Amino acid sequence: MTIRTLIIACMILFSTGAGAADQSNDLPLSDHISARQRIVAQLPDAIQNLLQYARSNVGIAYQRGGSNPESGFDCSGFVRNVYDHVAGVILPHGSQAMSALGDKIKTAEMLPGDLVFFRFMNHTISHVGIYLGNNQFIHASSTGTGRVMISNLNDNYWRQHFMLARRVVEHTVTPALTE
Repeated sequence: MTIRTLIIACMILFSTGAGAADQSNDLPLSDHISARQRIVAQLPDAIQNLLQYARSNVGIAYQRGGSNPESGFDCSGFVRNVYDHVAGVILPHGSQAMSALGDKIKTAEMLPGDLVFFRFMNHTISHVGIYLGNNQFIHASSTGTGRVMISNLNDNYWRQHFMLARRVVEHTVTPALTE
């Protein structure tokens, strides 16, 4: 099974709710796991590897135009490096260009590995990160720490600037990853 097939299967499971085990009414409410949580737990190894590699870059310095861990990252260089390094997915360098790829999704539909976009200047998209789940995303921040960091989408700052989320993997897998 290819990475593309696994990702598409997970997206189908998520959108239909299929694949979730029945919940027992005998369990306390805290022991119930939602279908979404089950599906996230069943993400293919490729997505888990992508998130693990992204997290391994926390603390690397911000560098305008940067696209590798040795010299530092800007936001789109970080996202591009993560997708290319782990899955061989080639994304353009630039948050605005990335925002045109894939399918626009609602925030309630976001899964780990999706891209989140923000606008700051002139009402255009100017920042991108990778959604980790639980309202967390990882990104190369030019302000604050000036490093790759994990932030919360619910923080007032990010909530005010959030623009959209996109799922790009199924549309950008390179032929080398298919059978």
